[in-house]
Amino acid sequence: MTRPAVSAVAFCPHPPLLRPGIATGIEIEMQSLRSACNTAIDRLIGTSPHQLLVLGTDGPVVDWQGFAPGLIDPDPQPLPLSLQVGAWLLSERTLRSAPSYVAIGRDGEPVTPWPDLPASTGLLVMGDGSARRSLKGPGYLDDRAEPFDESVVKALVDGSPQSLGDLDLELAGQLLAAGAPAWIAAAKLLVAGTWRGDVLYADAPYGVMYTVATWLPA
Repeated sequence: MTRPAVSAVAFCPHPPLLRPGIATGIEIEMQSLRSACNTAIDRLIGTSPHQLLVLGTDGPVVDWQGFAPGLIDPDPQPLPLSLQVGAWLLSERTLRSAPSYVAIGRDGEPVTPWPDLPASTGLLVMGDGSARRSLKGPGYLDDRAEPFDESVVKALVDGSPQSLGDLDLELAGQLLAAGAPAWIAAAKLLVAGTWRGDVLYADAPYGVMYTVATWLPA
C-alpha cells in the first residue's frame, strides 16, 4: 500500500450497546458515549477525505440480529464486531465513497493486504480499552488495567503515534484490551504526521474502558 495522506483520525470504542435497541435500561448511560462518537466522526468527515479507512481488531464475524432480533443491518457485510460497529456509526453519513474495512490481527498487522487508498484518507480506528477495570468487568479486576488505560488516553491526548505504537500487546491481551492491535496498526500509518489530540470521552462504565478521541493535523 502506498501510505495515504491521512486527513484526520477518529478513535471510537466498539461495544454493541452503542446501538439503540440492544439493551433496555441503559440508554441514558450510553447516550453520552454515542454522542461523543458522533462528534468524533463529524470532525473526521468534516475534513472532506476522499475515502475512509476503518481499522478494527479481527474476530468472529457478527451481525446485528445476533444481538437483538429484529435489528436491521443497514449495510449487511460479514465483519468482525469492531468493524461492524464502525460500519453502523457510518451508516447514515453522506460519504464520497464506500469505506474500506481492514481487520487487524492480534500482532498489530492487517490480516489481508492494505487496500489502495487515495491521497486524502480519513481514518476511523475502532477499539476498546481494558475489560478488567472493576469486579463486575468481563475480565474481573486487574490493578494493571487502569495504568494501561491511562497510558492510552495520554497518547491520544498528546497526539503521539510513537506512544500509541509502543503499547505492550502481551499486556493488552492479558487485560482484554481489544483495541490495542488496531491502535498499533494506526500508529504505523500516522507516525510521519504531527497531530493535535482531543479526547471527548474516557470512562469505564461497565468495567470496560471506552475512549473517544480525534486527531487533526497540528
